[in-house]
Amino acid sequence: SDLPHHLKWNPVHQMSRVGIPIIGVVRGHVITGGFELALACDILIGSHTTTFRDTHVKFGLAPCWGLSQKLTQRIGPGRAKIVSFSARPLRAERAYEWGLLDELIDETNNSSDDDDDVVLKRAIELSANIASNDPLMVRRYKRAMVEGTSMTLHNGLQRERELGISHYLEVVGDGATFETAKDFISDDKRPRAQSKL
Repeated sequence: SDLPHHLKWNPVHQMSRVGIPIIGVVRGHVITGGFELALACDILIGSHTTTFRDTHVKFGLAPCWGLSQKLTQRIGPGRAKIVSFSARPLRAERAYEWGLLDELIDETNNSSDDDDDVVLKRAIELSANIASNDPLMVRRYKRAMVEGTSMTLHNGLQRERELGISHYLEVVGDGATFETAKDFISDDKRPRAQSKL
């Protein structure tokens, strides 16, 4: 239920309150409740061992942590119906093709001795990359994206502008935000891609 005393025990609700991006690493079987926890992540990274399965209908269970809505948003209504109504496994390759996995890491070409850590290392690398950016802007960007998914495109664009204007009004006086951008743009040592235009 959406009652406050129930929500405090709902892990998916608690995950939705986290202001920074949540990166989920999934390997092996991701079934029903685990599937719902995975869908609460902002970014999902998996390996070829990853298999998703929604068994709600198989055992007469009702989804309560958002699987029916989040899976539909992530991979589209038709594909979500196939996954949920059939209760059949969805293998990693198809999950990646359909947009359920954001990255699919090939552990078979790993030269290290510990194949299990390849996916986790990629998640740590990505999290370090995200953490190297402006932390306030990362939080605000996530907020704009999350809020926008529950709106029409028109309203989402309007909300993005509202959040953007609010951000600029706050940081315009600090001097650092625009100086950092200017320094980055004018850095002659920064690698630059050649335009193909």
